[in-house]
Formats: sequence, C-alpha cells, structure tokens
Amino acid sequence: MERVLIIGCPGAGKSSFGRKLAKITGLPLFHLDLIWHKADRTTSSFEEFDDKLEDILTEDKWIIDGNYKRTLCLRLLYADTVFFFDIPTELCLQGAIDRLGEERPDMPWHDTELSDEFRQWILNFRETQLPVIEFLLKHYDGILLRFKTREEANEFLDNLKKI
Repeated sequence: MERVLIIGCPGAGKSSFGRKLAKITGLPLFHLDLIWHKADRTTSSFEEFDDKLEDILTEDKWIIDGNYKRTLCLRLLYADTVFFFDIPTELCLQGAIDRLGEERPDMPWHDTELSDEFRQWILNFRETQLPVIEFLLKHYDGILLRFKTREEANEFLDNLKKI
C-alpha cells in the first residue's frame, strides 16, 4: 500500500480517515479539495488542477483524498489501493452538517452553514456519481476496500496499527 485513493460521498469520513491513515503509514496525504478550491472561494482551472494532480501521481508514495469524478480514471491507473466509502446518504449529510464551523485541514476555509447546492450534491451523489464510480471500480485491478460504515473504516485502522 503505497499509492492510495480515498473516495466516496462528501461527509462520509474520507478526510478524517485519510489523516489517520497517513499518521499510521507515514504516507504523504493530499486533499483534492485543497487543489481545486482557493481561499477566496474560487476554483482552480482544470489545467492548474491537472498539473498539480500529475505532480502528485508521479511521486512514489501518496494518499489522495477526494472524489473528483473527472480525474478518477487517471488516478485509478496509478493507485495500488482504493478505499471506497459507500456510506448511506443520510449519514453523509449528517457528517457534512456535523463538521460545520470546524476548521478543516482539507479545505481552505470553513463553512458555518450547509449550502443548498452542497446539500443537493450529497443527496444526488448515489444517482449522479455512484454509477460512474462503480463502473470504474469494476475495471480496477488493485486492492479495493469498501466501507459501508465508519465503524468498518475505524476497525481497519485499528487492525493496521497492530501490524
């Protein structure tokens, strides 16, 4: 496990898991949200994003946290391990609500309220994003771990600590 992707719906617990995994393994952690979003709440261009992503992908070791369907196929070509957070929508929505007001190392700002647009993104995730993810994962030949609950993810980390 040297090139790791963590994917799934916003609010599923990907970034928290990524921080814990990085601490246990010593692998460098990269949050795609920090590449895409700027502190002034604008976004990078696709070219800027892709250039930064390519720099990461060519490194020997990494953990990349984030969905970003547009580049998932490319990232899967480099990854040896994928952690897919397949958490129920209502838990993802609650996870996004629970982190409101918190400073987060995976975002260049912190939100104090959940925008209607972001709420809808979470609610539509299974319909709009999941079919593409499932299709790409069917063709992925590395290690795939699918977590249906955050408890499963925490259990994995607890077991990894024992190795």
